[in-house]
Formats: sequence, C-alpha cells, structure tokens
Amino acid sequence: MTDPAPPPESAARAAELLAELRTLIVRHAGGGPQRKMTILDGVFITYADRPTLPVGAMTEPSLAVVGQGVKRTVLNGVPHDYRAGQYCVVPVDLPVTGQALEAGRDEPFVVFSMTLDPVAIAPLLLEAADTVKPPAFAGLAVSDATAELLDPIVRLLRLLGRPDDLRVLAPGIEREILWRLVTGEQGALVRQIGLANSSIARISRAIRWIRRHHDEPLRVADLAELAHMSPSAFHRHFRAATSMTPIQFQRQIRLREARALLMTGPPVDVAAVGHRVGYGSPSQFSREYRKEFGAPPGRDAARHAGHG
Repeated sequence: MTDPAPPPESAARAAELLAELRTLIVRHAGGGPQRKMTILDGVFITYADRPTLPVGAMTEPSLAVVGQGVKRTVLNGVPHDYRAGQYCVVPVDLPVTGQALEAGRDEPFVVFSMTLDPVAIAPLLLEAADTVKPPAFAGLAVSDATAELLDPIVRLLRLLGRPDDLRVLAPGIEREILWRLVTGEQGALVRQIGLANSSIARISRAIRWIRRHHDEPLRVADLAELAHMSPSAFHRHFRAATSMTPIQFQRQIRLREARALLMTGPPVDVAAVGHRVGYGSPSQFSREYRKEFGAPPGRDAARHAGHG
C-alpha cells in the first residue's frame, strides 16, 4: 500500500519553499564552480555548477535535502540517488562516496545538510507519540520533503547575513527541523538515533570503536559485547545499519585512511602505509586498494608526488 499523495495546496507550498531554498543557497554559496559553506556548527549548504567527481568520506548521522540537481551516495558499492525535493537520512557513521550527479550553471546543484545529534533528538522523543515500529533496515533512507520540513529550513537560511538573528533564533529553528524529522515519514529511523539503548545507538558504539582502532585486529564477539548483543544479533543489526559486515566495514575504513595518507600527506612508502592502517600483507593491501579505487596505491602515491 502506497502513502496517499499530499493535498494540492501542500504540494504547491512545498514547491514554493523549494524554489526559495534554491535561491538562498545560490545567493550565499554560489559565485564559484563548487562550494560547501558552514553556516552553523553542524549545518552546511553546498553549491556546484557542474557535476563533481566521486569523493569518499565518512558520514555522521545526518540529514541532506536536495534543492536542485541529483546527489548520488554510494554505500558498499550500491548507488542511492536522490533529487530536488527529496531528503536523505543517514543514522550512523558510514563510509560512503558522494557526488553531484546532475548540475549546471543554469540549474546548479544545491543541498542543505545538517548533522543529527542524538543529544538534541532525545528530548523530543518525550513529546512524540511512539506508535511506529522501528525500521528493519537503517543504512540510508530517502523520502520526499514536505512543506512542514522545508519551512523551518528556509526560515533558517533567511537569517544568513544577519548574525545576531541567526545566533538567537537558530537553536529554536534547528529544534523544529528535528521535530519535523521525528514526526515525519522517516521518524521511526530518526528516533532510533536519539534512543540511548536502541539498536542503532548500540551499533554506533561499535562503529566508533572500529574507527578509533581500525589498525587493530577485530573480533566480532568483542564488538557484540560492547553493543550488549549476542554475536548473531550484533551481526544482523550491524549489517542492517551499514549494509556491510564488521570486517567489510573495517576494510573500508582502512582503505580510506590509506588513500588519505597517500594523496594528502608527505611522500611515504606504500607498504608502510598499508602496515600503518592495519595490513600485515603488502600484496593484500595493494589488491584490496586496487579493487576499491580502481588503481594500485603506488599510482595514487606517484600522482600526489608529481603534484607536490
């Protein structure tokens, strides 16, 4: 059974707000081919007037609302595309690759994004009727943005250029945005972020451990104990939240850390980088790096050295 379509007046209002969101982001973040602008701690606007190359990153729990264009987020090799008028919720830290898939000078790619802080979400759960069953899958979730969600986002962007108003009024507006998420179509997923003992919160503890100790051996039983789950339940919930096994997740973290060392730091020995991120075998490191990024680590190291 599909959800009923929004009433015409609500859809028209959402379209008006989406147009204003585009205008405001272009006004404040435009002026170059690509720009990501921090407007508050944990709140960003992004502009691009041409498609961008895929860029790997670690996401935090976050909201992203596309005002124009198409954004592609690849998680564990699976692309997730969302376009103007849609939003994406990411409930846990995830290694993803993102890019602006559709963008142009006349119709630039514009996005509003905001980190989702469990501490800020938790108090709202006391006010919300908890009648929705928690979702079975929590990797990425995409929905259409309603007028109720777009309205506080646009009001927040209207405050740009008025620092005193932004400082005083922004906390209330950010809380309203969170409330619209908690009570919206992805509310069951967002609530899990704010519940201290939810499966997502417990998996997040394990993810933080892997990120901090990615160069160390990983034992699923130890992670399950950290998450207060049985090994079988932990494995099931971890895969639901990340679309990966813990070992696959650790591999993603290691490879991204290695690429950052090879391409942004001083010249280094490739084998030493592999060892530094946790690989005992240089050949395994090279093989998995090539599979993930399409080129051996030595080529990325040489490319960076050539531009040094």
